[in-house]
Amino acid sequence: MITSTRLPQSHPEELYAAVDLGSNSFHLVIVRVVAGNVQIIGKVKQKVRLASGLGDDMILDDESLERGWSCLETFSERLQDIPSDNIRVVATATLRLAKNAQVFTTKAEKILKHKLTVISGEEEARQIYLGVAYTSANQGNSLVIDIGGASTEIIIGNDMDPINLVSLNMGCVTFKERYFVDDILSETNFDNAIQAAKILVDGVADKFINFDWQQCLGASGTPQAITEILVALGISDAIRLDYLYNLRQQCIDCATLDNLIIEGLEESRRIIFPSGLAILIALFESLNIKDMQISGGALREGLIYGMLENMQQNDRRMQTIHQHMLHFHIDSEQAERVKDVALLLFHQLSEQVDVSGVDGEAMLTAAAMLHETGLHIEYKLHHKHGAYILGYVPMVGFTNLQRDGIKTLVLNHRQQICPNLFKQNHSEVRDVMRSLVRVLRLACILSIRRKDNLLPVFRLDVDGDDWHLAFPEKWLKAHPLIDAELANEKFQQHKMGWHLTCE
Repeated sequence: MITSTRLPQSHPEELYAAVDLGSNSFHLVIVRVVAGNVQIIGKVKQKVRLASGLGDDMILDDESLERGWSCLETFSERLQDIPSDNIRVVATATLRLAKNAQVFTTKAEKILKHKLTVISGEEEARQIYLGVAYTSANQGNSLVIDIGGASTEIIIGNDMDPINLVSLNMGCVTFKERYFVDDILSETNFDNAIQAAKILVDGVADKFINFDWQQCLGASGTPQAITEILVALGISDAIRLDYLYNLRQQCIDCATLDNLIIEGLEESRRIIFPSGLAILIALFESLNIKDMQISGGALREGLIYGMLENMQQNDRRMQTIHQHMLHFHIDSEQAERVKDVALLLFHQLSEQVDVSGVDGEAMLTAAAMLHETGLHIEYKLHHKHGAYILGYVPMVGFTNLQRDGIKTLVLNHRQQICPNLFKQNHSEVRDVMRSLVRVLRLACILSIRRKDNLLPVFRLDVDGDDWHLAFPEKWLKAHPLIDAELANEKFQQHKMGWHLTCE
């Protein structure tokens, strides 16, 4: 007799789905909730470019309607297995503008067997902010921008609460049709598109530039495409205006969309990339944006978490850390021990040098608590295994740039320090990342005994690249293991051109 080894299946009520009928793409995301954690189990995205079928008379043509309905036929089968109460279907800018929107929505609801809601621009902005805030936890004010196919949402908020929000009638599909006629990528076309966008943004700019924001986050689309280009070029950095200007010139040099080839730019984004780039340049210039990072979510995630209101107040970062600690069987007591020492060193460091510019404390906390992730595989190269794993697992609550920083810290918390480690970082964050690596390495050494109440009161003094650790008299001699590890660390840091003394 053969006994089934199939595990018990999830209850259907644990499954949730969000459908976002955007002006450029239609998206379906399906999640299940397990032990308070949200797991994405399915995603479908199709380039429908609904907005390209919207004429000057604000009527959607038959071809665009058919493309949309055909896509929904695909979505419909997947939605059959999810309880109706756990599904949200929304449409955005194009169906807000189209005079014949009811023609589309009536048939769409029959296909999906579910109600479709055409949400207002303000509601779209609110849901985008919720998705960004949950997946990219922040402290202080955040400016959030989402460039869609026919609208652009701008939101300033704090934690889970939007403060000001606006939806503007400009998007990468509509601007492509309007300002890049015949697919020509000329300087004049770019200038016209940028100026048109700036007129719209300047009308609402005062609502946002009067706020001090700690970070600017871009939600998917054009910002994601630009980040992928930077990665392809070996640049680990936020989006900055000089990068945008360089990309604009590359587009102009290509002359036409048919000839547009930029390393790292996906073919699916190529047609609408120049128009999205023009809008983003206008936003940077009008709102005085210094840099922008990529968020972990947007409208679809906002719809999902809106159905899970009890999860909105959780500490997303610590939830992610604890989830990975459990999954990879990390020693929680040692993780806390290393974190406490690392933060003690970090606070002493921050009293002496400027470590602002990145959320260093958050990255250091995560790296300290997850530095033994690779032990799940084996010991000898566990720093490399851990970095690899953390480069691919979801890091809800952290931006992509922060996740890269955590990965870098884990990779270099022991053994040799990668000599080319910081070349991919922008100069403004390079020194901070270098300091975080040094702090984490020292914290791991000082916690090597895996024992509480072992360390005395000690002091870190910093003078440029010269660091000095001061312990009580004779303490190091009484602890030869730590003394020997620190001696080896002096040599490792010396190879990087750094100076460490301990006494």
